[in-house]
Amino acid sequence: MAPPGNRRPGYSRKAQYGLFFGYVAAVTGAFIALLLLAAAIFDPQGFGALRGVVSDATAPVSSAGRGAARGAGSLGERIAAYIDAGSKNRALNAEVEENRTALIEARAIAYENARLKRMLRLVEQKPEPIVSARLVSSSASSSRRFAILNAGRTNGVAVGQPVRAPEGLIGRVEAVGGSTARVMLLTDGGMVIPVRRADDGLPAISTGTGDGGLDIRPLTTGANPFKPGDVLVTSGTGGVYAPNIPVAIITRVSGDGATGRPLANPGRIDFAIVEPPFQPEAAAPAPTPPVAP
Repeated sequence: MAPPGNRRPGYSRKAQYGLFFGYVAAVTGAFIALLLLAAAIFDPQGFGALRGVVSDATAPVSSAGRGAARGAGSLGERIAAYIDAGSKNRALNAEVEENRTALIEARAIAYENARLKRMLRLVEQKPEPIVSARLVSSSASSSRRFAILNAGRTNGVAVGQPVRAPEGLIGRVEAVGGSTARVMLLTDGGMVIPVRRADDGLPAISTGTGDGGLDIRPLTTGANPFKPGDVLVTSGTGGVYAPNIPVAIITRVSGDGATGRPLANPGRIDFAIVEPPFQPEAAAPAPTPPVAP
């Protein structure tokens, strides 16, 4: 036998209770809504107070929900920042390398400017040259270091005269012919030149090593006073070489001395200047004669 189509909830007690409480909740909600609407119309102040009480009661829950939402948002931002940190780190490292290279270049340019200013001042103070001539050749591998100058006795060149370029000292005339002269370079093992440090006048001796370098020895005792980058010029002591001609730059410090390289490389210089030997007595001012009483 088929069940009736209009089966009522009365056949299930649980369904009856659920339907009853649903009706009660709907009626109660409608009644409370009517009361709130009436309070808002006829008693706005009381409705405002009631709304404040409800707001105070629900504030902790609202605060907790807002904190959770804010935390979730900041967590997303932190995750995005962490993912982006790798690319930013690479960009910063690249910028640091560029800045380091720029700093090194700036220091080198500053040093070069200072050196050129010193050289300019020294060139302006040079004595009247004897002749300017072309360097025909220079020894590159022999233990003896010589260069051939395209000027000789007919041009006023004589043995012992210093030879220099705008960059610095080249050497000294060692032998003279009619139209050529042989110049002993300052890197030759037989060349000993009194020098001083350009910054503070520290005296030293420069000796050629025969391999294109210079051995620098200080005349003072104690700790090694040199450091890489120091510029050495002639001191004028003993004559021959006028003071303040650029000679070398310190490249390495070892023991109680240092190794330097000449500022004037004969292999890269086309023309050289022959100067008269320096005479300290001639450079010194003549004494003032006493005044007769």
